[in-house]
Amino acid sequence: MLDAQLCFALHDASRAMTAAYRPLLSRIGLTYTQYAVMLVLWERRELLFRELTLAVNMDSATLSPLIKRLSANGLVERSRGSEDERTVLVKLTDAGLALQEQARAAQAEVERATGLTRSDLVELREELHELSGRLRAAEIGSLLPS
Repeated sequence: MLDAQLCFALHDASRAMTAAYRPLLSRIGLTYTQYAVMLVLWERRELLFRELTLAVNMDSATLSPLIKRLSANGLVERSRGSEDERTVLVKLTDAGLALQEQARAAQAEVERATGLTRSDLVELREELHELSGRLRAAEIGSLLPS
């Protein structure tokens, strides 16, 4: 019964993917969640904290200590906005940028481990993004009786 559930298959695949990354990322001093944040920063170099929460789909209570750890490790810098002190800018440091190539190698190793072709990986990723979007839009909880 459990093996027939899509939710369990997705959960199991997500855990297996994270486990595959774990030893590779630990070599460069990152957790999987930190890696996700760094992926955004490698692409954008700097962005507001609130933009980062949206990009990685995390709430601020989860992301804030993660950013503090990355900052303590010298991978990012945090600064308050000059016009509005409530805004926080998160910026990639040179040390953070230097990890990008090692992280790319880890990603390539995990992609090889999937046994999927490049086009199959792209197709699967797109299908998962579409599924996530449909589930978020469905507002299923509002359909349940109170």
